[in-house]
Amino acid sequence: METTETATGVVRVAAAFARAKSAGRAALIPYICAGDPDRATSGALLDALGPAGADIIELGIPYGDPLADGPTVAAAAQRALDGGMTLDGALELAARAHSAGAPPILAFTYFNPVLQYGIERFADAMLAAGMCGAIVPDVPLEETNALRNAFAPRGLVLPLLVAPTTPAPRAEAIAAASNGFVYIVSRLGVTSAAKEPDFGWIAERVAALRRVTQLPLAIGFGISKAAHVKSVREIADGAIVGSALIDAYAGTTGTEAVDRMKRFLAGLQS
Repeated sequence: METTETATGVVRVAAAFARAKSAGRAALIPYICAGDPDRATSGALLDALGPAGADIIELGIPYGDPLADGPTVAAAAQRALDGGMTLDGALELAARAHSAGAPPILAFTYFNPVLQYGIERFADAMLAAGMCGAIVPDVPLEETNALRNAFAPRGLVLPLLVAPTTPAPRAEAIAAASNGFVYIVSRLGVTSAAKEPDFGWIAERVAALRRVTQLPLAIGFGISKAAHVKSVREIADGAIVGSALIDAYAGTTGTEAVDRMKRFLAGLQS
């Protein structure tokens, strides 16, 4: 049996979904931004997410032009940038958390920082940090080859996004090109806890994708309460929670932020 240290990102992410499924629940995938509200607090949050119930962690790499981020996540990224967080700093946080036994960690980033850093260099750096892959939401399907060619040989996952406006044939192609899981965007617009997910549409999309892929299907954008997580569990494999989690500890640091995060995640799983 492969250990956490030797298993590839693909294997570790698949195992996380399998453990959640065997427990009769959807995998919980919280998002936090590296460096928000400060470096030390984001490190403490990373350390605490696993014990608080996270199956997989999305670690946002702060960027000044976040196309898919709503006001909460964009503000978190700006706070992190103002505090001096960098891509290398985010990798260091991930490496420390991985060494401490964190669940699988995925980067959530945009293509420009990766391109400037170097795609192959970024893949090597994630591997060295013990990360399992990355979500890069602003890269269209036709432009994913460079990322996939760098990630696949290193066993890193590259989940791709399916939006409400994605035509069915294109959604099938995206699912076929995804690795790790397929990220289903619950509704139009940017990330936010202010708008309710459209579970009627989501159920139809999930049913269609089930016919063409065996990958887990995770739902994000607007997942903010226990009722949402319950609805996700009934139709899909993972619930991605970002804005509502950041809102839960906004304005706090240190142990207070960690305590608020724990209470919020406990409430989601109740």
